[in-house]
Amino acid sequence: MNKKNELRDFYILWSTQSLSHLGSAITAFALTLWLYDETGSSLGTAALRICTYAPYVLMSIFAGALSDKFDKKKTMLVCDLLAALTTVGVFILYKTDTLCIWHLYAINAISGLMNTVQQPASEVADTMLIPKEYYQKASGLQSLSRSLITIGNPLIATAIYGLAGLDAAIAVDLVTFAIAFIALALFIRIPDIPDKEDTEGNVLKLAREGLSFLKRTPLTLYVILFMAGVNFIASAFDAAIYGLILPNPRGGKYVLSIVTSFSGIAMVVGSLLAANMKKPKDRVRVIYLSMLFSLSTENFLLAFSRSPVVWCFAQFIGWVFVPVMAANQNVIMKNTIPPKLQGRVYACRNTLQFFTIPLGLLFGGFMVDGVCEPLMKNSSSSMQALFGTGKGSGAALVMFILGVAGTVMCLVFRHKLKQFHYADEESAK
Repeated sequence: MNKKNELRDFYILWSTQSLSHLGSAITAFALTLWLYDETGSSLGTAALRICTYAPYVLMSIFAGALSDKFDKKKTMLVCDLLAALTTVGVFILYKTDTLCIWHLYAINAISGLMNTVQQPASEVADTMLIPKEYYQKASGLQSLSRSLITIGNPLIATAIYGLAGLDAAIAVDLVTFAIAFIALALFIRIPDIPDKEDTEGNVLKLAREGLSFLKRTPLTLYVILFMAGVNFIASAFDAAIYGLILPNPRGGKYVLSIVTSFSGIAMVVGSLLAANMKKPKDRVRVIYLSMLFSLSTENFLLAFSRSPVVWCFAQFIGWVFVPVMAANQNVIMKNTIPPKLQGRVYACRNTLQFFTIPLGLLFGGFMVDGVCEPLMKNSSSSMQALFGTGKGSGAALVMFILGVAGTVMCLVFRHKLKQFHYADEESAK
């Protein structure tokens, strides 16, 4: 079989699912703009993503066990369909002029729950569709699609939302969902897992097996915990950036969309690098250095600058090595976790690595609205010289705090991570 045919099903799944993710991202960004228009609150806007991640974190361990018990393709189809129905619900509420803020929180929680079950099944499906020698290339391509989505969705969402309204953004989401659903249902065959373990035990037993595997592989566990710390800083940043750019006289919705798209441009560059780079001698070191560079540059540049040009530059250098980090972590995970255990182990990973995201969003939104904005109103002239005046200066102060916290966190984890050296030939059996 030639190389093209070896990856045929993966290419179909990757391209159509990426298109669907673009549609979902457009809706998510448009809803964020709508919510900020309604509330003017960084915390209220961050709460939208908190509602998405909370069920994801709380239920991931059990969802992974469920994923290992059931057919991967059917699981993905059912979860995608139910998530699409929640989008239909938003569309109906908006068109009938009954959409309220609490509706979005509830619907995002349901959508997040569906993603909780769908993602472990999807990651195992990728493993079964991709020959081992193409893991790094496939990871790079997946990072590339995520990068293109990051570039496109804020610009497209802002344009659609501004010109045609929220209902048009939702309609685009539903069309892209239909394309991905049909492709998965009719054109992709996911192979069975070889030597599949008995999964007739209860969900708690299967979940414990995922945790036990991580305890036996400290390299994987410490990389996950390191990324949990990174996710806390990054999600607090996500909550603060709206409060930094939207109220700024040189900012606004369109500037926010352009600045956000620069992180996507950076990830395209990083994804191409990840897809084509040689196998590193030490993947753990690559992960650590990538995140140290990202967290110790972008936050400080955004904290001290009031220029959109510098904001764009900061986004670029802050995100350019993220795909390199993600690709190396993905290779470590796929090589160290047997396919028959991947559903439950990936789910445990999701809980441990992503539980800090809602906490970071809550922290970032609270620090902007409840602490730093009030503090900057009565701050000294030296503080105003550093972080600016008026609404948005508090968010700049939060960026500085996150820059310090991120750098310190990386240096602390370095001591623990440097004991591990990972090369592919040293993969756990």
